[in-house]
Amino acid sequence: MGNVFAAGAPPVNIPPPPLGAPPPPTEQPATSGSTQTKVEDTRNPGSFEDLHKKCKDIFPQVFEGGKLIVSKGLSSHFQISHTLSLSTFQPSGYRFGATYVGIKQLSPTESFPVIIGDIDPSGNLNANIIHAFTDSIRAKLVAQIQNNKCVATQVTADYKGTDFTSSLTLGNIDIVNESGIAVTQYLQRVTPSLDLGAELLYQYGQQIPGGMVTVLSLAGRYSGENWQLSGNISPLAGSLHSCYVHKITDQLQIGAELETSLRLQESVATIGYQIEVPNANATFRGQLDTNWCIGAVLEKKLPPFPFTLALSGYANHVKGQYRFGVGLIVG
Repeated sequence: MGNVFAAGAPPVNIPPPPLGAPPPPTEQPATSGSTQTKVEDTRNPGSFEDLHKKCKDIFPQVFEGGKLIVSKGLSSHFQISHTLSLSTFQPSGYRFGATYVGIKQLSPTESFPVIIGDIDPSGNLNANIIHAFTDSIRAKLVAQIQNNKCVATQVTADYKGTDFTSSLTLGNIDIVNESGIAVTQYLQRVTPSLDLGAELLYQYGQQIPGGMVTVLSLAGRYSGENWQLSGNISPLAGSLHSCYVHKITDQLQIGAELETSLRLQESVATIGYQIEVPNANATFRGQLDTNWCIGAVLEKKLPPFPFTLALSGYANHVKGQYRFGVGLIVG
């Protein structure tokens, strides 16, 4: 529940840009001060929102239909992209994207501010602004505009201590209609292998029974040498979410995810894997869940050209649905 849009009504999907941010400015030689910062950063557990990130990154991002992405870096700070997608089940059409990375460099791999946005011919806009005011304080603003109306907003502030991270997120705050969502999160590094944290979600509004609802979640993450186990539980909501990821070799990783809802009396388990084939410049990701759904994505680089070919497949054997996709990334 790190993303407040997951608890809002109606749900809002603000997709990330099709390609990552352009590379940061040329790395500077490490100094004694930067070395000390790097050592301290290893003690910070990261944000609560990224609790299951390692496992989630293994699962394929399945798409359907055709997709063409053309990206061009105009400078070390500015990049533009053109995305054309044709699909039956997902939004189709053309989108123009832009990414700007500022000159405030906190580390060789981090520069701020970061501005990411994309827009379609109808004027529908998705925008993300990320800025680090200091080494410890960072803020993020997310907004979505559809049909000339701002349909979703989210503001997040993170404070990163030596061995903890605390966050506050406000989403869809409407002073006139007295509605909105507030989420506070805390993640503490207890030992070099163990992180513990909690999340408190508060939602209020006229559409909420009783005018408001509060949900508390407890979370933990244990990391081994080449594996990681994470989970969070909401006793009042009756939900459980756990993930396990294991790095078998440098080329093979596997992950497992379990989502349980006692209120809905449903449980879904998913197994995923990622295979790197360096000699073929290819990456294959696949998954299988207990609903008899299978998904896979193959990404193949085509040197010496800056092209990446993506093939996607998805099958729901219960409903008899089969979807396939072909994509080409240029740049």
